[in-house]
Amino acid sequence: MLETLRNAWKIPDLRKRISFTIAMLIIFRVGAFIPVPGINRAYIQEIVEKGGLLGFFDVVSGGAFKNFTIFALSITPYITASIIMQLLTIAIPRLEQLAKEGEEGRKKIAQYTRYGTVILALVQSIGLSLGMRGALYAATPLNIAIVAITLTAGTAFLMWLGEQITDKGIGNGISLIIFAGIISRLPDGLAKIYQYYKVGTTNLFEIILFALGAVLVIAGVVAIQQGQRRIPVQYAKRVVGRKMYGGHSTHIPLRVNQAGVIPVIFSTSLLAFPQTIGAFFPNSGFNLFMQKYFAWGGFAHTAFNAALIVFFTYFYTAITFNPIEVSNNLKKYGGFIPGIRPGKPTTDFINRVLSRITLVGGLFLVLIVVLPVILMKFTGLKVYFGGTALLIVVGVALETMKQIEAQMLMRHYQGFLK
Repeated sequence: MLETLRNAWKIPDLRKRISFTIAMLIIFRVGAFIPVPGINRAYIQEIVEKGGLLGFFDVVSGGAFKNFTIFALSITPYITASIIMQLLTIAIPRLEQLAKEGEEGRKKIAQYTRYGTVILALVQSIGLSLGMRGALYAATPLNIAIVAITLTAGTAFLMWLGEQITDKGIGNGISLIIFAGIISRLPDGLAKIYQYYKVGTTNLFEIILFALGAVLVIAGVVAIQQGQRRIPVQYAKRVVGRKMYGGHSTHIPLRVNQAGVIPVIFSTSLLAFPQTIGAFFPNSGFNLFMQKYFAWGGFAHTAFNAALIVFFTYFYTAITFNPIEVSNNLKKYGGFIPGIRPGKPTTDFINRVLSRITLVGGLFLVLIVVLPVILMKFTGLKVYFGGTALLIVVGVALETMKQIEAQMLMRHYQGFLK
């Protein structure tokens, strides 16, 4: 791997792209330490440490939300806008037509996503400013407007930064920004483990057990993320003029984890929303009920989270993968699955296979989310080791590695995956 990195660095174009990506990520981390003016950060940190949706924001932003910096909202409005656009593309014929128009259509959809990002960021920032008026030193309309505009501008800048990385750097810029934010919390987590060991809260055996569990979980995530169910496809021979076409074999790759990390994000956000609302009214009966029965790590919270993850896995897979369209394309180009008749039987077969592997993918996501809770129960380490963060980090690392691999293979070098 070190030899591959040296070879990559020797290629001027690749070296320029890697250097540009690193420079942009450094700018992101510098901005994560610039605070929003007029905010009592101690008040924000107290609310974030209680968990809930704000705790999830803090994880994705790499600690920027707890310190309430200009990047406190991180890139989450862009993610939300992208998901909404994907759903609207299926529901609105005009957007579906744009998606099929090639590069120009994708540019239009990307432009709509940018507009949606700014609108969502403005709405979220205004909601946060109004909901956490206690964190403002002076809750005047001017100060609330300054906070809202600052947070919105921070998100818009991150969106631009991510697009620059995608165009001129290596990997997907938005994903790398989230990746850098999560990884930046690792030194703080290791420092907490050392403090626990130093004061006697935990022992060396528990730390080793925790580390082994983390390694096994990462290995499992890599295996499932790369796992596929390949459905064989045979194309019939066709004679066009004096030439013969078709007659070759291929396959339809169905990923085990077709939905990625989206179901975990949806379920986490949905369950955290009532807790976040309750945190604004600490003495209310609703907040006391949520803290007692739906606290993170409790049985009710874990059970509901597992059920929602499986549901959203099926839901998101259903809207992103269309077996009818795949079946029609096979029939159109003379392809068929051996032993299965074209048309509806092919659609039913793909549906059946997809349903089975989606269940495996959903249960895998549940395991990844529940396992940190079990590890903390057994080891006593109160360090956040969230499944959502782990899935994002591993997924982005694999995707970036594949892109570097492609660049290396173009230049006939031995790559990372060899």
